[in-house]
Amino acid sequence: MKNLRFKLHRTEMRFTTWLVAHSLWLLRVSLGAIFLFFGVLKFVPGLSPAQDLATRTTDVLSFGLVPAGLSIVVIAALECTIGLGLISGRRMRLVLALLGFQMIGAMSPLFLFPGELFGGPFHAPTLEGQYVIKDVVLISAGLVLGATVHGGRIVSERVRRAEDYTRYGARTTESRLSKSL
Repeated sequence: MKNLRFKLHRTEMRFTTWLVAHSLWLLRVSLGAIFLFFGVLKFVPGLSPAQDLATRTTDVLSFGLVPAGLSIVVIAALECTIGLGLISGRRMRLVLALLGFQMIGAMSPLFLFPGELFGGPFHAPTLEGQYVIKDVVLISAGLVLGATVHGGRIVSERVRRAEDYTRYGARTTESRLSKSL
């Protein structure tokens, strides 16, 4: 039983080490793919379920100065630019600033059209409302990526301790931990 527990623990440590090394890259690329996909949808009239909501929101935010046809193209281009920037990993500060700007616009319908977004039974979110609510996850992912722009990274203390333990033995690891406290 002890041998099985050790093997499971070792497997978990290897997996955690892999996650530490690759999860930010996966988050960045998958977020980029989502933005690129939704941006491309907006280039094709009638294909995006959020097209009407996006153009109405832009109309309100721009005080009617931006025509609907232009606004959807600008939003599509912005989302595609964010998507390609995230996928490539280049100019991340600019890309994350654009993402923040775009998310302000994407979340605006919560304040501009709450009756339409939560018009279901018992004020349940409509399809458009669910579309906007999912942006909370996109914002959170952007914040995590923003924390890494200047060298932040994921560090697993548990994995580091396990590596120290196997490298130096239990007594050395315990003395190192007591010194760091």
